[in-house]
Amino acid sequence: MNPGERRLAQILFCTIACATNGVALAAAEDAVSRFVSYYQKAYAEGRDLIPAPQRPLDTSSIAERLDLQSITPEGALSGSAFLAADGTIIKLAGVQGCLSTEKMEFAGLQTTCSMVSLAGLAAKLSEGATAAGNAFPCHFLGQNAGAPTIRFAECFFMKDGETQSLSEVLISTGVAFAARDRTGRALFPEFAVAETRAQKAKAGIWAKAHFTHPYGERYRANPSTN
Repeated sequence: MNPGERRLAQILFCTIACATNGVALAAAEDAVSRFVSYYQKAYAEGRDLIPAPQRPLDTSSIAERLDLQSITPEGALSGSAFLAADGTIIKLAGVQGCLSTEKMEFAGLQTTCSMVSLAGLAAKLSEGATAAGNAFPCHFLGQNAGAPTIRFAECFFMKDGETQSLSEVLISTGVAFAARDRTGRALFPEFAVAETRAQKAKAGIWAKAHFTHPYGERYRANPSTN
């Protein structure tokens, strides 16, 4: 197990404990922790409480008019979204977390694909925030009306002197997938390439599992071959 996998396994163990005992833990926690626990517990059960964009996202704006804002994460809510310190939910537009609750082995632990995605984002938020002074520069592509406020974005962090996309890192390490529209087209073509590389390398959840991609979400397709 390499250092990255070891770190993810540690966070996965903690995330499993927190998500499965969220109700009991929330009683002694503050409002932010209760909010995070509520979303994590639902995601651990295969339910993503964060809705899709109400309007088409302006994905071309990243290349045409990049406008970065500093965002401080409070905690992962799903495999592709986190709570920001200002109380808004930041949903990474280019990545889709896994929602399958089929049992699987990952880094020596018996877990589920949804838990791997949730722990994967938690690990990368921790790693990236440490390098960035506990904040990420994010470019926003759209926002849903209503409460809580949900903003769709692509976020970045520095590693080894290079700017890296948080979404692309999640995809390339095999803890999430490239987000696609209902026709199966990746919202960002480069992320589909990263997903193909991860699949060929059997990275992360690609090591033993098989997936389908209906309606922009990823589920385990054939557990009998795992």
